[in-house]
Amino acid sequence: MSYLQQNTDPRLPPLDPPVEPAPGGTKRPRRRGRRILLVCLLVFSLIGGGGLLAAGLYYRSVESDIERVDAFDGVPEAGRPQVVATDAMNLLILGSDSRDPEGTGGSRTDTIILAHLPKGRSSAQLISIPRDTWVSVPKSADGRNGGRDAKINAAYAWGGVPLMVQTVEKFTDVRVDHVMMIDFAGFKDIVDALGGIEVTAEKTFTSIHPPFRTFEKGKQQLDGEAALDYARQRKQFADGDFARIRHQQQVIKAILDKAASGGILSSPTRLNSFVKATSNSVSVDEGMSLLGMASDLRGLRGSNLNFMTSPTKGTGRRGSESVVLADQEKVATFYDAVRRDSVDEILAAGKKD
Repeated sequence: MSYLQQNTDPRLPPLDPPVEPAPGGTKRPRRRGRRILLVCLLVFSLIGGGGLLAAGLYYRSVESDIERVDAFDGVPEAGRPQVVATDAMNLLILGSDSRDPEGTGGSRTDTIILAHLPKGRSSAQLISIPRDTWVSVPKSADGRNGGRDAKINAAYAWGGVPLMVQTVEKFTDVRVDHVMMIDFAGFKDIVDALGGIEVTAEKTFTSIHPPFRTFEKGKQQLDGEAALDYARQRKQFADGDFARIRHQQQVIKAILDKAASGGILSSPTRLNSFVKATSNSVSVDEGMSLLGMASDLRGLRGSNLNFMTSPTKGTGRRGSESVVLADQEKVATFYDAVRRDSVDEILAAGKKD
């Protein structure tokens, strides 16, 4: 029996013990934060065919230990968008950076991505919604917050994942099928498990965080610490947080490209390290099946992932706050294409933005 079929080989690190439920039935968050499960799913999908079936038992053992969240608890069904394209899937990815030196993590979500998986799953469109986008936030379940316009990431602080789901659905009019929570600080272990990644910097710049690395313009190899540092940078760029979004997208694509190169799949030790780095502290909604998702995504590679940003008019001010202003006309057209699963229109609208 292969290492993919069991977890009893003494040469492999054991899976972490299950997290005990906290009072009220929810699970206690793990101290190490949540990692980028999407990458783990895509790497397992690369195994393909019989390999994916061989991974089944191992995958189920990993899945049983993953933290689950009540992402849709208390979300009023009557107010949710209708499903238009029944064969497509929309995955809401919420991320933070728990060890960000600037302390921008915590109870707010630094990264909001709506991943559209079209019929056939031959591609995926990952749409970043800037965290400072000014939107209408519904009332929180306890009635104490929301019910007014605010930055979109305030929804999580006010009402957790369910209020974030409501807010994103209200803003996009796209129904969210599943939710995944990640911690971009987990990039370090993931990249190191892969043996490093390659990115292309648009200009030479120096990190604002110790040890103040200089990233040269053009292609360069990054280890885990450097990749995480690169993904955090924004203040050296005129477009600020939009640059940070681009850097995160670059790192995600580089991870997928490196994983798809095949080296990790031919090494049981490296693959096991990669799985541990990406799945030990993952949170997904109650209804998500990791094995089913991996099977769905088996045809995806970095080359057929499309990264784009929700249409905006740039930045502005609302009272004392600096915010990102959504281009409401383009937003309506863009997300209508997402809702109808019209990939050509999504890509065309993304290029125009």
